[in-house]
Amino acid sequence: MFMQEHSRYAIGIDIGTTTARCVVGHIDSATGAAKVIGVGQAPNSGMRKGMVSNLAGPAAAIDAALGEAERMSGHQVEQATLSVNGSHIVSTKADGMIAVGTQDHEVSDDDIVRLEEVATTGKVPPNREILEIVPHAYRLDGQDNIKDPVGMTGTRLEIHANIVSGLAPHIANVQKSAEMAKVDASGIVPSVLASARATLSEAQMENGVAVIDLGGATTGVAVFEEGDLQYVAVVPVGGTNVTNDIAIGLKIDPELADKVKLEHARLVSDGASDAVEMKHEGQTVEFDRSELDEIVGMRYEQVFEAVNKELKKAGRAGKLPSGVVLTGGGANVRGIVEYAKEQLGVAARVGKPTGYGGVSEQIETPDYAAAIGLMLLDEQGGGHAGRPGGGSKAAKSSTVVKKAGGFISSILSKFR
Repeated sequence: MFMQEHSRYAIGIDIGTTTARCVVGHIDSATGAAKVIGVGQAPNSGMRKGMVSNLAGPAAAIDAALGEAERMSGHQVEQATLSVNGSHIVSTKADGMIAVGTQDHEVSDDDIVRLEEVATTGKVPPNREILEIVPHAYRLDGQDNIKDPVGMTGTRLEIHANIVSGLAPHIANVQKSAEMAKVDASGIVPSVLASARATLSEAQMENGVAVIDLGGATTGVAVFEEGDLQYVAVVPVGGTNVTNDIAIGLKIDPELADKVKLEHARLVSDGASDAVEMKHEGQTVEFDRSELDEIVGMRYEQVFEAVNKELKKAGRAGKLPSGVVLTGGGANVRGIVEYAKEQLGVAARVGKPTGYGGVSEQIETPDYAAAIGLMLLDEQGGGHAGRPGGGSKAAKSSTVVKKAGGFISSILSKFR
């Protein structure tokens, strides 16, 4: 009992448009490493293009996914780090400057907070919540490219940063749907950044890499260089569009279309034009493989054109030494790596979270990258005590988002 009371857990809940996924990790008291001991997933409804359109849908999906993960882990979940998604998530460059005092004044954490407030004032509209401030560099009395000025002495401190923000009502709705499932948010992080946490190495982030999170109704793009997040965007097109195209093209229902996509779709066609027959719940569908390739290829072309447009905005199209890492359910289509190389003109690989022990086979897939990343970020935020009923309720929207602040900057802390 004594050991149980001092156990710590980290929980990530990825609230996707089509599926909610929950991962429960137990934090080893000796090493501080998180080991996955429970996973759960459930179909989601009540969301459009990554955003909540009906609170009851995601609440029920979170509840069902949580129930599965709780039964497997034996841990009752009360707090978790949640994902937020949708094209309202953007990053904005910002600069700021403050006077920090006399010549021998040491820069303190309070000075950094004050500097961040100056840098963000007027840059983010009042209807947006700041999810993260990513400092690219500080300048102290003319000395450039300082990564951490705390403890240094000087009088004039400047910051060059990247502000990640989302529309406040959408962030509040994610929180409310989790609260309806009796879960408090200990942090809220964009899905694509959670996927980055689970799949990127320090070397990749230093050299230049983009994560492309191919979700059900959205595709997230996050660009890293010199160890920092440089750009983030979400485009409102994803795997569900592909499924619907197949359903229309082959005149079958979407459930069967999804099965056809996962079992037979190929993004790099070998030109074979053989007929395929599939049986599903009494239905038989026959189609020509080349016809399916054409349907799938047209929609993925649209997805990757949108991704390339975002990479151009970030100034990194075709200029990513470590290429792109593909995550999310849309990365399960055959030929995706070769297709991404061809479309984007850079190296590509599928990002699978590995090395987290426990129920690993189920989670070592691109679908679980965001949920694993959220669990790892939750662990960095301190985890939660293992006593059912323990821990206070998290504060409401603005406070929770502030708590999430620092999570993304600490993505690199796994290497320190």
